[in-house]
Amino acid sequence: MTIMKNLTLGTAFAALGATSALAGGHACAEGRVSIVGNEFPAIQSVAAAALECAGDTAEANLTADHQKINVAGMTGNPAEYTTAIVANSSIVALINEDVIRSLDDLVAEHGGDIPQQQLITVDGKVMAVAFMANAQHLVYREDVLEQIGADVPTSYEDVLAAAQQIREAGIMEHPVGGAYAAGWNLAQEFTNMYIGTGGEFFKPGTAEVSINNEKGVEALEMMKALSEYMNPDFLTHDSNATSAEWEAGNVAMMNMWGSRTGVLMDDEGSAPEVYENTKVGGPLTVGDSGVPATTLWWDGWTVAKNISDEDAVATFKAMKAGSSPDILNDETMSQAVWLMEGFQPQEVNEGVLASVAAGSTPYPMVPFQGLLHTALGDNIADYLQGNESAEQTLADIEAAYTAAARENGFLQ
Repeated sequence: MTIMKNLTLGTAFAALGATSALAGGHACAEGRVSIVGNEFPAIQSVAAAALECAGDTAEANLTADHQKINVAGMTGNPAEYTTAIVANSSIVALINEDVIRSLDDLVAEHGGDIPQQQLITVDGKVMAVAFMANAQHLVYREDVLEQIGADVPTSYEDVLAAAQQIREAGIMEHPVGGAYAAGWNLAQEFTNMYIGTGGEFFKPGTAEVSINNEKGVEALEMMKALSEYMNPDFLTHDSNATSAEWEAGNVAMMNMWGSRTGVLMDDEGSAPEVYENTKVGGPLTVGDSGVPATTLWWDGWTVAKNISDEDAVATFKAMKAGSSPDILNDETMSQAVWLMEGFQPQEVNEGVLASVAAGSTPYPMVPFQGLLHTALGDNIADYLQGNESAEQTLADIEAAYTAAARENGFLQ
């Protein structure tokens, strides 16, 4: 199976300036609606609106562990979850396991007013409806950089130089943050950094991995250099823990998801000196490639395959309501770079928009990318802890991926 590698983000973002909205009110249908997805504010808003439309029997399980449970929860017959909220990477596993259905018939009958740029097509079939774009980019403390007389970093090399100054000035001992939790998060940080070196993950036209090279070493070495300015427990810090470190006033610079910046910049959870000085920048670079060290993402929703047609219609209508322009208001507008008509960019969205403007690379949507992501997440920690060399770590990743790719029929 060939996975379409990108959402046409240029087309999607061309619609961001629009101010029209669809007619309010949604005719939801009788049937079971059960949502699984991540837990950041934008998804919480989508799920809340979907549940309101669907009625009292609908339910949602929003958790940081969603990728660990969504396939299993949609494998049964009937599926436990009628919809999974997914992104570029997580939809691949659902497609590979054949647990989500094509939405072509539902779009034709109930979704004629969904803008074309929100329809995610795989092998010519609509498999998801996207509602937001996302990317990781710089978040920084303006007051701390002013204290050391530093400009806003545009590269990871700049971050390291500023971090050293901050530590030497006695302002913060661990001024750099990052979602470096061993596993998915750590693999994502390598993915960003390796893209930033200009590296290619696979040999052209094949599933043969190609990260065991100088660019792979460069990416690992930069990650290790950054980790030396992080909290010693950085390998346990996912986005939630890293955000908590920020709000506690312990961090001055980090690469963070645009979908998280609203929480960091509001007046809840941190002192005024923190939230008033929290600013966003564009994507960082590494080395001299000039390629942004980040990936563009979309988030959207699917419909389970192993459910009745009645439940599929109810789920489609509820999720359509949850991701319609009707949810855009003063509270939700800043939660994401929404792909719906009527979105008006806010200050907190500037990092994602800058990532798009910089020509950042979409996260690869090939069916074997998930196997590489797993191999990365399982092996990088040893290097960052000083237990083995960068070269040995890359060899371990290559071996783990190759074994999994052979087992899954992607390599002979």
